[in-house]
Amino acid sequence: MGMATRKVGIISCSGEEVSEGTISRVATRLVLEKLRAEETVTICLPLFLAGGEDERAFARVFPTITVDGCDKRCAEIGTRKYSGKPEATIVVTDILKKHPNINPKSRDELSAEEMALAETVAAEIARKVDEVLGKEGSGR
Repeated sequence: MGMATRKVGIISCSGEEVSEGTISRVATRLVLEKLRAEETVTICLPLFLAGGEDERAFARVFPTITVDGCDKRCAEIGTRKYSGKPEATIVVTDILKKHPNINPKSRDELSAEEMALAETVAAEIARKVDEVLGKEGSGR
């Protein structure tokens, strides 16, 4: 298991003004803390965009998955610009299209429905992490 040191960087949207940004961050946190704690690390998007050399070097070394709240895809665009193409991009609004009954509104305290959406997004991120790391099966 010498590959245990290989990690995937998760770069989340930092959009404060849209609830999907909050969902991106909550989902990312779920992956980092619970679902794939050993396999993932995150970097701060604002610091990355502001020119944090450690952050940019990190994303050049590690495969990255960006999690964007909306079609503006700030996390993906920033990552592409400074570090190269992410292995995968997850867009919360795309996932929402599959769940038309959910209409996220909150920006700080998520409702049960929004939390469920964040968990759906987190599961999708975890699946992509497994793909990137080339894992077989569900990792259970």
